Amino acid sequence: MTTTLLRTADELHARARAGRRVVVMTMGALHEGHATLVRTARELAGPDGEVVVTVFVNPLQFGKGEDLDRYPRTLDADLKIAEQAGADVVFAPSVDEVYPGGEPQVRVSAGPMGERLEGAVRPGHFDGMLTVVAKLLHLTRPDTALFGQKDAQQLALIRRMVRDLNFGTEIVGVPTVREADGLALSSRNRYLSPQERRTALALSQALFAGRDRHAAQEALRARAREVPATHARAEALSAIGESRAAADAHAVAKAAPGPGGPASIRAAAGLVLDDAARLDPPLALDYLALVDPSDFTDVDEDFTGEAVLAVAARVGTTRLIDNIPLAFGTLGAAS
Repeated sequence: MTTTLLRTADELHARARAGRRVVVMTMGALHEGHATLVRTARELAGPDGEVVVTVFVNPLQFGKGEDLDRYPRTLDADLKIAEQAGADVVFAPSVDEVYPGGEPQVRVSAGPMGERLEGAVRPGHFDGMLTVVAKLLHLTRPDTALFGQKDAQQLALIRRMVRDLNFGTEIVGVPTVREADGLALSSRNRYLSPQERRTALALSQALFAGRDRHAAQEALRARAREVPATHARAEALSAIGESRAAADAHAVAKAAPGPGGPASIRAAAGLVLDDAARLDPPLALDYLALVDPSDFTDVDEDFTGEAVLAVAARVGTTRLIDNIPLAFGTLGAAS
């Protein structure tokens, strides 16, 4: 397959369309995580469909002092990765093509969800992101658009925008791709020195600690529902063999069966991040949160359903985010 590079919407609109058009939006500097999105898009588009990868570094979503100028721009390499993953088109418009009248006076507002977590740390970021996603959806006219789950709040806001404003585009989330040591793939990873990268591993390690804590608690709760509320119940819980579960067996045995443990999940993840804050170089935490993905508000202690454990931190001058999904009220955790 030969991938075609297009620079204008007119060129893209002139292409004959037969099957389904699936779009993957990126800011370039493609890596294996992006390639996974493109391969998934290829599967969804099928042999008669078309996969379009957009490459556009959007100035609206970079705040004052952020890394717009140094954000990597590697179009030649991006073309090769997109082609190998199965893209038909790379659409790489200029800033003037996307914003022909300069910075737009009318923008999409992210609303209350856009003011939480990432939005609180980066004011205006999500307004800029949604504005460019809206424009790129109009410019590319896809049937389906794919986004990575690593940017969980972004994905939630795009889904909300598409639903609230009746875009008629299917939005698909694709699971986070990680390196062998657990670090989530990101274009910003290339900024990390070897020492900074070792510190950065604390983000995924913290999430995994929270996930493990959650899995232990869910196993305990499931077992508790099966065992009578007696002293024998505590002994049965201890017999599970999970050290952290056994340590909590008597406390859980006295509790009413059901979901629980958001505070202890945050605490388990927080311990890892606290240790990383003492490393050289240190990790500087922006936030650690366990939230409802429908609105990104904190979950309470009796929450049931899908949740997202999210973290953001700086290592040196590089800011990284990561998250994992968790399911409350069912045995085990999503990963």
